[in-house]
Amino acid sequence: MTPLKIGFVQQAWTGSRDTMIASTARLVRQAAQQGANLVCLQELHTGSYFCQTEDVAVCDQAEPVPGPSTAFFGDLAKDCGIVLVTSLFERRAPGLFHNTAVVHERDGSIAGRYRKMHIPDDPGFYEKFYFTPGDLGFTPIDTSVGRLGVLVCWDQWYPEAARLMAMAGADLLIYPTAIGWNPHDEAAEHARQREAWITIQRAHAVANGLPVVSVNRIGHEADPSGVSKGIRFWGSSFIAGPQGEFLAQADTESETVQVVTVDRQRSDDVRRIWPFLRDRRIDAYGDLVKRWRD
Repeated sequence: MTPLKIGFVQQAWTGSRDTMIASTARLVRQAAQQGANLVCLQELHTGSYFCQTEDVAVCDQAEPVPGPSTAFFGDLAKDCGIVLVTSLFERRAPGLFHNTAVVHERDGSIAGRYRKMHIPDDPGFYEKFYFTPGDLGFTPIDTSVGRLGVLVCWDQWYPEAARLMAMAGADLLIYPTAIGWNPHDEAAEHARQREAWITIQRAHAVANGLPVVSVNRIGHEADPSGVSKGIRFWGSSFIAGPQGEFLAQADTESETVQVVTVDRQRSDDVRRIWPFLRDRRIDAYGDLVKRWRD
C-alpha cells in the first residue's frame, strides 16, 4: 500500500462567511503545498457554531447539496489535486436540515456524503433544534485515496459508530468537530473534558486498528443570546495511528495546518497482532441493539 499524506486545518471563526471561506481556502492550499493527498476540515467550517441558541432565522444559512459550498470546495479540491472532507448545514427540504459532511474527489466531484447520526441537545449545543438525525447509515465513502469512515463530532463518543464503519471496510476514521469548554467551569474540569475527548477517539483507533483524524475549531465564540459566556473551543486536533499513537497534534488555541504521512500497511500489521475483529463474540452481542438491559 502506498503511504497516505493526511492534512488537517484547525481554525477560528473569522466573523463573516466570506472571510472564513477565504481563510479556509488559504489553509487548504497550504496543506496541499505540503504534499497532502487528503485534507480534513472542522465541523460547520463556513460559519460560526450557531447551535448555542435556538433561532429559526439561522435556518436561512442552510444550503442544498450540491450547492454554493460544494461548488466552491469542489473547485478547490480540483485545483489542489486533493481529496477534501468538508462540513456544512444541509437544507434537504423546507424545514428539513442535516449536519452533513461532504467529501470531494480530486476532480472536484462529490464522492459522497455523511449525515451526522448522533445529535446532541446540551447547554450551548442545541443541535436537535436544527438537525434531523442522519439516514445514510455508517457507510464509508470510496475515494481515490481509500475508503473514508467519515463521522461528525458527537458521533465520536460512540464506539458502535466507529465499529460499524470499520466493519464496512473503512481505511481510516475522520471526525470533523466543534467542541469546547464552558468558561464557567474550573480548569480541572476543562482538563478532564479535553482528555476524555482525546482518549475516546484514540480508543476507537486501537479497538479497530485504524488511523483516526479528529479536527476541532479554536477560539471563543460568544452566545448570541447573552445567556451564557459562550464556548471556548479547545482545538487539540490530532491524527492517531492504529495503536492510538499520536502522529500529529495541534495545541488548544493556534491556527494550525499539519500534514503527516500515514503508513496504511500498519493497520493490517496491527490487526494481525491484535486480532480484535477475529475474536469478537458476535453470537453474544444481541443485547447491544437494546436501549438498556432490564
